Amino acid sequence: MKLKRVILWFRQDLRLHDNEALLEAIKNSDEIIPIYIFDERVFQSKTTFGFAKTGKFRAQFILESVADLRQSLRKAGSELYVRMGKPEDILFKLAKEARTTYVYCNRERTAEELFVQDRLEQNLWSIGQELRYTRGKMLYYTADLPFPVTHTPDIFTQFRKETERVTPIRQPLSAPTSIVPLTLRLEAGEIPTLTAFGHADFEADTRSMPAFKGGETEGLKRLHYYFWESNLVKSYEETRNGLIGNDYSSKFSAWLAQGCISPKTIYWELKRYESERGENKSTYWLFFELLWRDFFRLMGKKFENKIFQKGGTLGKPDKRWTNDERILQLWMEGKTGIPFIDANMRELAATGFMSNRGRQNVASFLIKDLHVNWVMGAEWFESMLLDYDPCSNYGNWNYIAGVGNDPRENRYFNILNQALRYDSKGEYVKLWLPELKNIPIEKIHRLDTLTAEELKLAEVKMGVHYPKTMVGTAKWV
Repeated sequence: MKLKRVILWFRQDLRLHDNEALLEAIKNSDEIIPIYIFDERVFQSKTTFGFAKTGKFRAQFILESVADLRQSLRKAGSELYVRMGKPEDILFKLAKEARTTYVYCNRERTAEELFVQDRLEQNLWSIGQELRYTRGKMLYYTADLPFPVTHTPDIFTQFRKETERVTPIRQPLSAPTSIVPLTLRLEAGEIPTLTAFGHADFEADTRSMPAFKGGETEGLKRLHYYFWESNLVKSYEETRNGLIGNDYSSKFSAWLAQGCISPKTIYWELKRYESERGENKSTYWLFFELLWRDFFRLMGKKFENKIFQKGGTLGKPDKRWTNDERILQLWMEGKTGIPFIDANMRELAATGFMSNRGRQNVASFLIKDLHVNWVMGAEWFESMLLDYDPCSNYGNWNYIAGVGNDPRENRYFNILNQALRYDSKGEYVKLWLPELKNIPIEKIHRLDTLTAEELKLAEVKMGVHYPKTMVGTAKWV
């Protein structure tokens, strides 16, 4: 009797738990071919403004995640087959040679991923095979929402009010404990190294926090630590705007972005925590952040490519925005002369991570104070961020730029006030800008008010040891 064989294409769903595509593939076949493909267009190409689409920090995180997934599949009796190239070609060739019936995958919704899906679907149709989609990125199932995706409210608060009390959140699916091994002889393939993507190996900079490590194992470990070992979730609302350390926020975002952990798993673990240890404003706030993530994904589905364009979902770009590469470069390198901005940008360059508070401030500064095209900043984040997610990244930049889903007109961050509020003692600035270690605390965020004598005592020469400010702080007083 002929075996019914299917391909399971892993994408941004690098886990066994709560993986609908995996369970559907197992249920509807005799054996599966699990595969991950390093798309050369994602790992070896550039953004519109010339940045590596996948920088070294995220590339390393994905490599670790793929290795962890392979280990988990092997423990279950299966294998993760790894290839590098174009998925629509590799999967089509494999489908023909292995004589499969279906290719299962979790659906993606943004332009580059849609292009690959559509090309693969067309190729499979030519040989009488089918691409079968499942869901795995969101807290909600779109079928459970009280409105079609195209009618999703454009304002988050309205979206939240229309969903949180009426839309069910389904229980996460269990991970399979055993998988029938593949009888077909197939080369497993080597997991590439960073050098294959044009990146050199690097030592993690742990000044602010321990290095992130990719994979489902580490993601679930972080979840357990944040909820049960440390009890940190109970104070999330009070600490989430922190800047230094591993514990001021959940740090789930990197594992969520690659699908190493599912949002439903986080939600139901949160509900268990609330039932056993009590709920409060902080536990609700974590759920609130998961809602924001769903909201941005729905905006990506609704507005499609608009979220990546200069005019955003509103289609209204600001005429003052320029593509000034010189100014952008100073911002990217943390050389604007504004310590709070520069510290955040240097942390990003050194680690691939930045706090949410930092992201809002550096984005606002680039757009509203330097009048640089926000898309350039968003692409730099796309390249550098460990936790890059297309909809969340571009949705947030749309929001700060005022071309997205913000009910407040002309949202603006007063950088000096923000610095004084969230880094009142200058500890964060001095961590990432050690050249300013001798600057008095009361003037660490206002270097342009230092006297010549104060600069001499601090052993700082503006324009030599640290850049002269691009924007006078008197603007924010």
